[in-house]
Amino acid sequence: MKRIKRAIFLGMSCILFLLAACGGPTLPQGVKEPPRGQEVPNEQELPDGKEDKMTDVIFLQIGSHKISVKLEKNSAVTALVDLLKAGDISFTAHGYGGFEKVGALGHALPREDRQMTTKAGDVMLYSGDQIVLFYGSNSWSYTKLGEMQNVSTAEICAILTASDPVAVTIGLQ
Repeated sequence: MKRIKRAIFLGMSCILFLLAACGGPTLPQGVKEPPRGQEVPNEQELPDGKEDKMTDVIFLQIGSHKISVKLEKNSAVTALVDLLKAGDISFTAHGYGGFEKVGALGHALPREDRQMTTKAGDVMLYSGDQIVLFYGSNSWSYTKLGEMQNVSTAEICAILTASDPVAVTIGLQ
């Protein structure tokens, strides 16, 4: 009986070792993995010598207020940043429900909708082509684009409720 247990243990150990040795992410040829424990920079040297600048912050211009938005990492954000590389996007956002402003982006973005509860400062994609700016809370299915930075809930509420509709411009930092 001990031999059987030992053989099973040895066999399982070998399988786990082989799985661990074969798995793991691989990087494109010529791209070096950063040393362990170090943060990955926003710019990475690509094999052809070009730099890939990853954008993690954009801005919202609402009236005279310029607000930074820290971006999520998803396909909708990637598509939005690609659009913004061609220039700023402006739209008109209208109040809805007493907790948000909604405006047509004019472009369809990939959706990664999931049920969530929003909070003031959240910037969401709704229905693939609507930008929603929250100054209150709601539970619904959205794709999160980002979160407004360095502005209080009271300031967000004041900015977004000062008039209806509001003119919004989105751009790269």
